[in-house]
Amino acid sequence: MKEFELINRYFTGRGITRRDVDLGIGDDCALISVPDNCQLAVTTDTLVEGVHFFADIPPRALGHRILAVNLSDLAAMGAEPAWVSIGLTLSSIDQQWLEEFTEGMHDIAEYYNVQIIGGDTTQGPLTITVCAKGIVPKGKALTRSGAKIGDWIYVTGPLGDSGLAIEARKQGWDIAPEHLKNATERFNFPSPRVAAGQVLRGTATSAIDISDGLLADLSHILRQSGVGAVIHADKVPTSEALNSISDDNMRLKLALAYGDDYELLFTVSDDNKNLLEAKLQQYGVEPVCIGQIINNDGKLELLYHNQTWPFPDIGYEHFS
Repeated sequence: MKEFELINRYFTGRGITRRDVDLGIGDDCALISVPDNCQLAVTTDTLVEGVHFFADIPPRALGHRILAVNLSDLAAMGAEPAWVSIGLTLSSIDQQWLEEFTEGMHDIAEYYNVQIIGGDTTQGPLTITVCAKGIVPKGKALTRSGAKIGDWIYVTGPLGDSGLAIEARKQGWDIAPEHLKNATERFNFPSPRVAAGQVLRGTATSAIDISDGLLADLSHILRQSGVGAVIHADKVPTSEALNSISDDNMRLKLALAYGDDYELLFTVSDDNKNLLEAKLQQYGVEPVCIGQIINNDGKLELLYHNQTWPFPDIGYEHFS
């Protein structure tokens, strides 16, 4: 199978067709129409085998994951996902692998009404780059720079399961099979908080998705907003799987610093917190308040049962 056979078989004519796509796969560029009074939100991520996923990850899960992590970025800006382009580097063409991989990708794309509009294929070590585009009403995008002193800090769901799945495998931890299965499913099939992001728009003061770890991603908000924060580690939501770990230090490290959770972290004023909680609950999201913004010039204070807690290594770094 050659490159254009691959494109025609696994991409052309598959998935949804949006009315705002004037020209999709098959030309030098795709052509899309952006609605009036909207801004285009664009994000790009690259996933590399052995760095961002294990070599034996099920191909359907990988297809899901590569789109999910990009849609999570759009969700953090309050954008509605619309179009994606994909750069796919393969060491060789394995038709069964490609069939399952593209099924996973098309499934999540269809669920979120996203059309794959183009990209590129080439030969080399397995690497996948996705450029996702979405739309947001002009001037309404969520950013990292709007947090104000007195705002409350929330997350949209439990943290640490992806870290548990990765470390249990790497370190050979003795984890109950059902817990390991649930944690691995959350790593392989993350659920971007797309609806929640749009609910936050206009009410939350800042937002970010948790990809590099809670403390690292919160630090981005603090720097760009010029504020500080106090976080109560014992209030950070965690799953039954993570709670099965008896070591407080390890459990908190996974929840606070590991990343790959793809929940949303956001801030909201005291006046709007009850309203926003109610609105999110209508979409099946139970937001949890974990701290507050304070006047501390970008510094972060971490408490555990109201006692100062030492910081774990903060977040994932691509170059270290």
